[in-house]
Amino acid sequence: MAVEYKNAGVDVEAGYKAVELMKEHVKRTFNENVVTDLGGFGGLFSIAGVKMEEPILVSGTDGVGTKLKVALLMDKHDTIGIDAVAMCVNDVICSGATPLFFLDYIACGKNEPEKIAAIVKGVAEGCVQGGSALIGGETAEHPGLMPDDEYDIAGFSVGIVDKKDIIDGKKIKEGDALIGIASSGVHSNGFSLVRKIFGLNEPGAKEAVETYYDELGMTLGEALLAPTRIYVNAINALKKVVEPKAISHITGGGFYENIPRMLPAYFDAGIAVGSWEIPPIFELLQKKGEVSDHGMYNTFNMGIGMIVAVSASQADAAVEALEAAGEKAYIIGEVVKSKNETPEVIMA
Repeated sequence: MAVEYKNAGVDVEAGYKAVELMKEHVKRTFNENVVTDLGGFGGLFSIAGVKMEEPILVSGTDGVGTKLKVALLMDKHDTIGIDAVAMCVNDVICSGATPLFFLDYIACGKNEPEKIAAIVKGVAEGCVQGGSALIGGETAEHPGLMPDDEYDIAGFSVGIVDKKDIIDGKKIKEGDALIGIASSGVHSNGFSLVRKIFGLNEPGAKEAVETYYDELGMTLGEALLAPTRIYVNAINALKKVVEPKAISHITGGGFYENIPRMLPAYFDAGIAVGSWEIPPIFELLQKKGEVSDHGMYNTFNMGIGMIVAVSASQADAAVEALEAAGEKAYIIGEVVKSKNETPEVIMA
């Protein structure tokens, strides 16, 4: 008996339908630099109009981790793509780069065209927010390897910066101000701990995400699924007003892991706890999970999605520029001298 590909679990026709459904979303991200249409073997992007002395390409790749579990429990898939883009472009802009284009990769147990199109809709929205063209991607069906209703998503971003404009922390000085830009919630890190605390790996997980909390003003699932904030426009606006000396994207590892990454040797970050508003989702997580303060700041962003170091004299102007760009921003600390070569975070 002849065996067709569909009998093996891969529905090619479903793949074609998914591509048709996602085309309108992908087209939203195209600009004059996109050379090819959707469907080519490679995505072509022109940088002929870039006027730089020494252009440097900057790339970043990431996924959304087990935040996907929340999307699956809620059967809501049109924002998780925003997270995938955010995790990449927010890394790229830390070097001072401007994102150019993005590519995604979706692996699924079974290709459900409407679900795939919803995921890509979110990716396209993230690309619009992040000033990136979605010039390619891949949807791979993995029957027998993944459950039919599950999927994973990852992607990568490519940006560009003039070598002389790279932000690398080398200009950091003692007394420089640390500006925190508010997050939209948990973003896309720490969800293994989130799932443990709220029992999202156990029977009753769906009821858990549908539970309404007065302190959140919404259900748990809605709070957890809030898309990761994309800071591209905010950082672009900031650079027109002040000179960022270093930028840190607060992702996995929270404050303790990420802030030192932007500091040169013999400098620490002094963080003034209480100088910004901590969203109630973190207070709920800490209370319900009985997590220590150190554990919270070592896992989550705690309401600060990105930190920028600027001269103390430019701190107020930086906050004003960020708020004019639509962000909540706070002066949350300063750079301090250290006797240790390895930078640390000092919470006070």
